[in-house]
Amino acid sequence: GTRVLMAPTALMMIHNPMTIAYGNHADMQKAIGMLDEVKESIINAYELKTHLGRAKISHLMDNETWMNAKKAIELGFADAILEDAKKASNETSYAFSTKNSQLSLLNKITETYAHTENQEPPEEGRVALGELEKRLNLIKPQ
Repeated sequence: GTRVLMAPTALMMIHNPMTIAYGNHADMQKAIGMLDEVKESIINAYELKTHLGRAKISHLMDNETWMNAKKAIELGFADAILEDAKKASNETSYAFSTKNSQLSLLNKITETYAHTENQEPPEEGRVALGELEKRLNLIKPQ
């Protein structure tokens, strides 16, 4: 299956399934039967993941068990702590400033079209460079 990673500050809680039911005795029995089946299905999944015994898993669910990342790994519910995965990664982290990006874009446009400033008016449907510069100056960072 899927590799389960937890943040170092995360908590995991396992519990019995829950539902809301209304109706007569037969309706309540049907709801109880459904909850029993759902619990068995969850135990099957946890058993495959953790290799713990069914009785142990059922007991943990009955007690609404909370565990930190280390305990979840110890019991087999999780595989690793996210921090460990980050340390093993060689990906470069980066950040950028929206303000600097806008300024850079404005400078690039100005450089690219500076030589066209004294040309004829634009064709219909196009905007003159001077008008574009006015519009860009409206959004230019101060």
